[in-house]
Amino acid sequence: MAQKPSIPKGTRDFSPAEVAKRTYIINSIKSQFEKFGFQPIETPSFENSETLMGKYGEEGDRLIFKILNSGDFLNKADNKALEEKDSLKLTASISEKALRYDLTVPFARYVVQHQSELEFPFKRYQIQPVWRADRPQKGRFREFFQCDADVVGSHSLWQEVEFIQLYDAVFSSLKLEGVSIKINNRKILSGFAEVIGEQEKLIDFTVALDKLDKIGEQGVKNEMLEKGISAEALKKIQPIFGLKGSFTEKIEILNQILISSEVGKKGIEELQFLQNAISEMPLKTAILDLDVTLARGLNYYTGAILEVSAPENVNMGSIGGGGRYDDLTGIFGLKNMSGVGISFGLDRIYLVLEELGLFPKTVTSTTKVLFINFGEEEALYGLKAVQKLRNQGIAAELYPDSAKMKKQMNYAHKREIPFVVLAGPEEIKFQVYGLKNMVSGEQEKVTLDILMELLK
Repeated sequence: MAQKPSIPKGTRDFSPAEVAKRTYIINSIKSQFEKFGFQPIETPSFENSETLMGKYGEEGDRLIFKILNSGDFLNKADNKALEEKDSLKLTASISEKALRYDLTVPFARYVVQHQSELEFPFKRYQIQPVWRADRPQKGRFREFFQCDADVVGSHSLWQEVEFIQLYDAVFSSLKLEGVSIKINNRKILSGFAEVIGEQEKLIDFTVALDKLDKIGEQGVKNEMLEKGISAEALKKIQPIFGLKGSFTEKIEILNQILISSEVGKKGIEELQFLQNAISEMPLKTAILDLDVTLARGLNYYTGAILEVSAPENVNMGSIGGGGRYDDLTGIFGLKNMSGVGISFGLDRIYLVLEELGLFPKTVTSTTKVLFINFGEEEALYGLKAVQKLRNQGIAAELYPDSAKMKKQMNYAHKREIPFVVLAGPEEIKFQVYGLKNMVSGEQEKVTLDILMELLK
């Protein structure tokens, strides 16, 4: 007996209803992207390894899916690495390409490669799948869609203001209230490292701090100690772990902590600019919250860092994030090209809307009317009507087989098709159609013109 097929862990099949709901979210996001002036692009699902490796930090590099070279890939393998079982050196010799980890680095590559064709500042959006060799769990998949919007070619903080508004506009359109837009600034984190005298360990500091919501305060401190950050240094930044209060109150405490750090004070200044601008244009549904422990763990951020949390009554991690990267394109040879961008986690947003029952009933609407098949002559009569209904924008179909009436009606019921049409020899003779409402059970004979009006 043949073994039942399966799919890899961390991937999913999607039913028609699920695809319809995902499309609803994508269309909502896409609509707002375009209202804000972003243009669509697409990039390949895989890139050259050198494009991706080294851009996401050590942890990110481990999660990149590598693609084996085609043909006899072992023919060019590093024999010494093979004998010593050195996976890093071996991988470099047998894999030249990798699945994209996110959409930001491929976008940076796109900008550099097509810079002569673009008008700056360039505003792009991109909605495509990405892949990460992560441990699958609720809301975390190995294959998932990202919905990104970025602007490159401008240092203006008004871009960050617009991205906060864009987040709010999307979640307002999805009727998702209580979303928290957490904000921090990479300069604040650099300031923390400066005041504790651990500037050279900034990456270790931010990677550990980014895990606060997963491993807790003590877990973060233990990891920092393991990385060589002293206990005395940790005492100096103890206030950040329990920082509470309003945006303004947190800023006041930051001013005290970072009084000796110029880069830290610059970060505070940028945060205050964003707060002042948003206070003049209040958000509709989202809440802007300053989280000084927010790090996001990605090395390319240089300014504002954003992360979106689902409403408190939903057990879900972040559903979006982004930030400012002042020289991301520099890694590909194009210097001083500042950018800022955000991403929406489609799959997690789906789970949140599903849990809260926020999908409109019309999202999964199916065929409007099914024509019952009584035989060859009746099928032709029905299909002619189906064609005219489709021309009027009405979703209609003919059951393909002349099966038993009960089977055809059960098919319509299971697919939740609201109307069926029954047309036999008598209906053909008088050029009418028997229209049955599958919800109320009411049935009437009507002409094609009336049928189209009723189904509209």
